[in-house]
Amino acid sequence: MGKKKGEIVPFEKHKRVIRLEDRGKERKLEFGGWLFGILGVLCAAYCAGIGLFLGYGTLFFLIWGVLGICFGLISLFCFKPALRRKLPAWFIKFFWICFGIALAIFLMVEGLILSRTNARAKDGADVVIVLGAQWKNNGPSMVLKYRLDAAVHYLRVNREAKVIVSGGKGANEPISEADGMYGYLVAQGISADRIIKEDKSTNTYENLGNSARLLNKEEDKVVIITNDFHLFRAEKLAKAQGYKHVSGWAADSYPPMQIHNLMREFFGVVKDFLMGNLTYWEQG
Repeated sequence: MGKKKGEIVPFEKHKRVIRLEDRGKERKLEFGGWLFGILGVLCAAYCAGIGLFLGYGTLFFLIWGVLGICFGLISLFCFKPALRRKLPAWFIKFFWICFGIALAIFLMVEGLILSRTNARAKDGADVVIVLGAQWKNNGPSMVLKYRLDAAVHYLRVNREAKVIVSGGKGANEPISEADGMYGYLVAQGISADRIIKEDKSTNTYENLGNSARLLNKEEDKVVIITNDFHLFRAEKLAKAQGYKHVSGWAADSYPPMQIHNLMREFFGVVKDFLMGNLTYWEQG
């Protein structure tokens, strides 16, 4: 049968629609899929490692499991074009903008935290404040032991300094942190008449607020001793509460838990900033 004049005849009929994708974009998405997939596996493994082997004081370590799931879902969407097409383009763009902003804030805050991880206060303090951390049935947690050992070192050199051990009793602690720290320092040869107990605090903000009532924050030279990842926030909280002559000594921390501690501290800094507890951002 001949075709009529002006009739359009398709060259070839197909039941399937072939979609042509931007190969450059696809390569970027494939790379992103592998990147987020690896991050997801690492986060999930870290969560399991903390829960099973490293020990934990709170359930905050579960955030690594949540991150593992989130990164896994992002990886899946990167690898599956059919899933991406089910979401509106504006939503995908909005997600990546929010992700970029969140990442920038995270890196900025972590930079501030890391800026004080090697701090060493000068000698000559009138008062040393040791911030509390979990006290276990068999003694101080690893985090607290590092703080106490740094305090012993400083107090042996600065024999005129008093020391405030600050920390209350948590629901999972046999005694108050202050009582435990008092006994530890005495056992290390620090005279009991140099030690002042503050045993009502439940967080860093209260540690410093309650300790301020036991010294002269306008005149005393104060050294805060806490772990390296915690010192930035502790110093800023002290300055915001009116400590005029305060500096910090960064104690060590347990290496396998350092990434976890830095993550937790990020949320601590953001929380205190949003609550108005952190109002002084200049160093010095």
